[in-house]
Amino acid sequence: MQRRCLLAAALIASAGLAAAQAPLRVIAHDSFELPAPLLAQFEREAGVKLQLIKGGDAGEVLNRLILTRAKPIADVAFGIDNALLPRAEQAGVFDAYDGPSAKRPAAAPLGAGVVPVDLGYVALNVDKAWFAGKGLALPASLDDLAKPAYKNLLVVQHPGTSSPGQAFLQATIAGLGEAQAFEWWAKMRANGVKVAKGWSEAYYTDFTRNGGTRPIVVSYASSPAAEVFFSKTPLTESPTANLFLRGSVYRQVEGVALVKGGNPALRPAAGQFIEFLRSAPVQQALQTSMWMYPAEPGTPRAELLRRHAAEPARFDNPPTEPAGDTLRAWQDRWVRTVLR
Repeated sequence: MQRRCLLAAALIASAGLAAAQAPLRVIAHDSFELPAPLLAQFEREAGVKLQLIKGGDAGEVLNRLILTRAKPIADVAFGIDNALLPRAEQAGVFDAYDGPSAKRPAAAPLGAGVVPVDLGYVALNVDKAWFAGKGLALPASLDDLAKPAYKNLLVVQHPGTSSPGQAFLQATIAGLGEAQAFEWWAKMRANGVKVAKGWSEAYYTDFTRNGGTRPIVVSYASSPAAEVFFSKTPLTESPTANLFLRGSVYRQVEGVALVKGGNPALRPAAGQFIEFLRSAPVQQALQTSMWMYPAEPGTPRAELLRRHAAEPARFDNPPTEPAGDTLRAWQDRWVRTVLR
């Protein structure tokens, strides 16, 4: 009996040690980036190692979470935004978080126990030198993009695999109206719109600034500031610009959430990580590491964002977040209109 008790105690202690040694698995989109010293500081203070899983675009991250519900691959998920959240809620992949940051005001809400971390604006970016070299005026409306002069100039992302792709689709519907939006998409198919899987492919492969053939890309309002920051030669002006056209701007709010079925022994550490993402150092750093605006009210704007990434005066989000069934219907209709 005594040996059995000792054995049971040893097994319990071993399980506790294994839990303590297990890493905190954080799945995020490919653009998740924070300074290494900040991440190391979190690991020291939380007493846990981070295992960062880059899952592609945010839409791909959500797809992976849905496909692995029976055996979750992460404890925390970052980057699911308001465009994708209805699908996440319908799939039941998150547990609600009710810690301090979930109760504090944010620059923009998310709801459903998902904590806002940052926000940005999905918008059209243009390569200024390309347009100047061709002597072609910048389009003044989405209707202009469907004209012959702008044939084969635009690259967008697939709304089924890309968060900005889903956001841009919603912006066209909110800004133009559903019927007119899909009429526009049909015209764009005829006018040679290119569809990329995700943002990285569209921006770094198809956009003319990076050697591609498309001088207009669906990206972010902060991208012109990032161009200045990463330039190999000092710049006083960004080589790209935003086009804030009606029906083309979407306010995106990214959040962090607890993954349902994650390691229960690491729930305290998972909560600490959520609080960490809303801390002042992270909210300041993410502006020039992920090129988003901070969700924590009162956080000073980075100088580069103030100078080269002005926020749009208006944006075209649906008045209420569409339900998952509505998003699926829009996406299916988009595929039929643009790809088939």
